[in-house]
Amino acid sequence: MAAKKESSGKATKKAKAGTRAKKASARKPAAKKAKAKPKAAKKSTSRNSPTGLDKSVEQFRESLEHSVTLSRERLQEVVDDAVKRGRMTRGDAEKMVSDLIKRGRRQTDGMLKELERLVKQARKEVGGRTAPVRKQATQAARRARKKLS
Repeated sequence: MAAKKESSGKATKKAKAGTRAKKASARKPAAKKAKAKPKAAKKSTSRNSPTGLDKSVEQFRESLEHSVTLSRERLQEVVDDAVKRGRMTRGDAEKMVSDLIKRGRRQTDGMLKELERLVKQARKEVGGRTAPVRKQATQAARRARKKLS
């Protein structure tokens, strides 16, 4: 009886191995199909290439990522500490703080101008896309009012 179990066990292992091989071969075409779908999706995204606005927004995000925000108070604390330890003179410290503040303000102003330009461009694009629909809705409302009068 033990011999039967061993032989049936071996047969079972062989049957399982054959089943696994069949399943694996059946999976391969499915895997190829799954890979084909993202390629098709890539083609559709290439049709929807980023507009100038999208690129500008991305550039704006990158410039935000590269910038650092420090409060004037914190900067003043650090410089005062350096003066206290004798690492720099009070005059040099004041000049450095004022220069850094001026540069920061210029950078902030530039980024705000860029953001305002992007918002203006986005509004213009959205307005251009919605104008025909708004016009049709206005005309339909006029027609409806005339029929009710």
